[in-house]
Amino acid sequence: MDFEKLSRVMRETALLAGEKIMEFYDADDFDVRSKNDDSPVTVADEAADAIISAALRTAFPDVPLVTEEQAATHTQNVGTFLIVDPLDGTKEFIQRKGDFTVNIAYVKDGLPIRGVVYAPAKSRLFYTDSKGKSVEEIGPFVNDIIGNTTTIAVSHADNSALMVVASKSHRDQATDDYISRYAVKDMKSAGSSLKFCLIATGEADIYPRLGRTMEWDTAAGHAVLTGAGGKVVRYEDHKPLSYGKPTFANPFFIATEPSVVLQKP
Repeated sequence: MDFEKLSRVMRETALLAGEKIMEFYDADDFDVRSKNDDSPVTVADEAADAIISAALRTAFPDVPLVTEEQAATHTQNVGTFLIVDPLDGTKEFIQRKGDFTVNIAYVKDGLPIRGVVYAPAKSRLFYTDSKGKSVEEIGPFVNDIIGNTTTIAVSHADNSALMVVASKSHRDQATDDYISRYAVKDMKSAGSSLKFCLIATGEADIYPRLGRTMEWDTAAGHAVLTGAGGKVVRYEDHKPLSYGKPTFANPFFIATEPSVVLQKP
């Protein structure tokens, strides 16, 4: 893989998709439907998926591509592939809360090693560079010109005063019970894959997810967090979260920076 090309294409493609998403976000109304699993999908999801799929298939025709909106067609279990959630946080998008992202990642041998997370409504752009280090680019963003970037890195946690980030739309009692095992200084709520990025920038220490997610929900944020020195492990045994599973469904997991002393289930 040409990682310089990959980083450039993922960044530019995420920006183009984000621009299209914001056209719908700023409109008076847009179409919302329910998928077979009762999760919502909008015209913005589909338009962004079309932009990203076309760009990635043109740039990397030999690399398998998995996207949420085309999930029904993905049956091959592979270890190296591109994976996309064109609009992660559709509920936040529909409610116009702003916590939605464009997620694109490259998975190699079951691990996401490159990724981009773009939150167009919040003007925050995170991605891995050609060497796998994570950066945040400061807007305004220009598609074909990289602006000012800052290398990001996880903080060193104080285990007696942790900053926890949790889901806005999927918070449940099981998650609250697990969080209660830690000494928590404060909590943040965030939608979509922004939770991974808040740990990557040192704005939070740990994000436990005791609920259903799919690989396209997590791969890009996982890659950004890894490139900033963090990790994502399975809740049940604290082993690395892997990708390329037959159904693309994730087990429960914990995203964290390495100095956090993880509690067992």
